[in-house]
Amino acid sequence: MGYSCYNVIQMETPLDNLELLAFAKAVESRSLSRAAAELRVPRATLSRRLARLEAHLGARLLLRTTRSLTITDAGEALYRHARIVLDAVSEAEACIRRSDDTVRGNLRVSLPPVISPALVDLLAEFAGAHPQVRFQAHFSTRIVDLHRDGYDVALRATSHFEPDLVARTLVRFHFIAVAAPAYLAAHGTPTSVRDLRHHRCLMGFARGELPETQWTVAGRKVQLEGVFFCNSPSLLVRAAERGLGIAVVPSLAVDSRLERGELVAVMPGVLRAEGRIALVYPERELIAPPVRAFVDWMLARAPKVLTPAFPPTSDRAPASRGKATRTRVTRLRRRR
Repeated sequence: MGYSCYNVIQMETPLDNLELLAFAKAVESRSLSRAAAELRVPRATLSRRLARLEAHLGARLLLRTTRSLTITDAGEALYRHARIVLDAVSEAEACIRRSDDTVRGNLRVSLPPVISPALVDLLAEFAGAHPQVRFQAHFSTRIVDLHRDGYDVALRATSHFEPDLVARTLVRFHFIAVAAPAYLAAHGTPTSVRDLRHHRCLMGFARGELPETQWTVAGRKVQLEGVFFCNSPSLLVRAAERGLGIAVVPSLAVDSRLERGELVAVMPGVLRAEGRIALVYPERELIAPPVRAFVDWMLARAPKVLTPAFPPTSDRAPASRGKATRTRVTRLRRRR
């Protein structure tokens, strides 16, 4: 049986904000103890609020054991709407209390573990410029679910984005295949998919978690057997330089090596895919001030940091400088 916001608004009495907040914190923390600590209430108080919420809705929202906390289907449905309500309340309170232009509030950002020192500097500078923002930066190879995992913003380098997220592009690039001249001299240069299946393929991890099993060739997915797997583009580039095989990596990481002849593009006309580095966040009518400040900060500075470090090659359109594009993934329209 499915659940929706219609079930919630059919309740005779409105939901209690403290109970909703307890539920949201429990989901995001994946621990009643951590949620209680963040809310600065006893664990027993948090448990009572969750019990009242479940009794009010007549549905089990969380499955709790001594070692784990699992959200049910009903809980998933409620959390999506609860997060919107709580963010709207937080924004309304901030609008009333704000007597100056100081940005205040919480900000949780998900980032890939391999990130340039210049971008790390931007994060530190943002935290220094906004001391009233409680800033949490979490580095992980896992592609987090911003709704379920409670993140406000994520930095992604990919060609595919979830349909319910807004993606703000920092820089565009291509995924291209490269190999060392010595490897190609020893094993031959592939010119077709059939040839690729006889080569040593250096592969990444799909969504940061599972070893890749396919590459995009001429716009279609092709199954391949890998011999080396890692979730670090830098290590893939180094492995290719050492002659271990053929790797598909971001063009940003190898442009200078291609120019110097240290690496060679393999099947450049067909073995490539579009990609971009972008900030993604849930589409909402009200964007919390810390989220808006962080996105604006990165859009104004990150393209200038990335583009000079990786000048565009002749087969790639220059990345925009200072004019970041806002892309709605599910439909093309501009919003303020």
